[in-house]
Amino acid sequence: MLDLSRLRALHAVSVHGSVGAAAIALGYTPSAVSQQVAKLERETRTRLLERQGRGVVLTDAAQQLAATAEQLLALVEQAETTLEERRGQPTGRLLVAAFASASRGLLPSVLAELAARHASLDTRLTELDPHISPGLVAQGVVDLAVTHDWDISPRPVPDGVEQAVIGDDPSEVIVPVGHPLAERDTLQRTDLVGRRWICQPAGSVCHDWLVRTLRTTGHEPDLAYQVAEYATQLELVAAGLGIALVPRLGRGPLPAGVVAVPLEPTPIRRLYALWRPGAARRPAITEAVRVLREHYGRLAG
Repeated sequence: MLDLSRLRALHAVSVHGSVGAAAIALGYTPSAVSQQVAKLERETRTRLLERQGRGVVLTDAAQQLAATAEQLLALVEQAETTLEERRGQPTGRLLVAAFASASRGLLPSVLAELAARHASLDTRLTELDPHISPGLVAQGVVDLAVTHDWDISPRPVPDGVEQAVIGDDPSEVIVPVGHPLAERDTLQRTDLVGRRWICQPAGSVCHDWLVRTLRTTGHEPDLAYQVAEYATQLELVAAGLGIALVPRLGRGPLPAGVVAVPLEPTPIRRLYALWRPGAARRPAITEAVRVLREHYGRLAG
């Protein structure tokens, strides 16, 4: 009899491409994932992973087994959904994926309320880029994802995924005190031409939005400092090294020496909750989405 948790570990390695990434998604340690796959190898008497450089690749047998595991996990999800629906209460494990500023600015209060209200619900959080999490929802690796896109670059929803809007997250231009833009009531995009920018690294949703927006002025932006954390961006602005466009969610208090100036039209980042259609009947999903929207409404208000 094949152990479902070991099949889940193999499936996660197949989806994420490495033991370390699979561990992050599952909320385990890499050694725990390796041990699960090793036990599965002994049970099946089959080599499942092979070393390739510093990583691993799945053997042909492992790829076939991972595909079967995906089907089994979908059946298990259906059974769990039916049982939870009959009980009418959120129960079981709920794996949530969220991007960094949502994990910091929204999820702590949401997870705390879910834990306080529903003792039988085991909610887990993994931080993932919004480029990645929708596909993992579709593949059944995570149950619920909090993602975002921007007003000028909406992100399509993958097949096999449903979504609900959580709310809109406006952004402002952050400039050092004493900067020529600091005394302005509002800014236009043309005011941003020729400035040195502090932004997220290339490939991120926010970086792509900034580049596309600034190019509408007919100029190539000067992206002098590219760092992932908004807190670091704010400190670089405070040091007088440039300006930044930062969403309000997860931004935290502004450090001394910087001010936020509205940009017109206001850049809007829209937040979504994503889940699989088959899981829509789960009270855990409906309750988590409800709490997400309620808590974000309070923050935005």
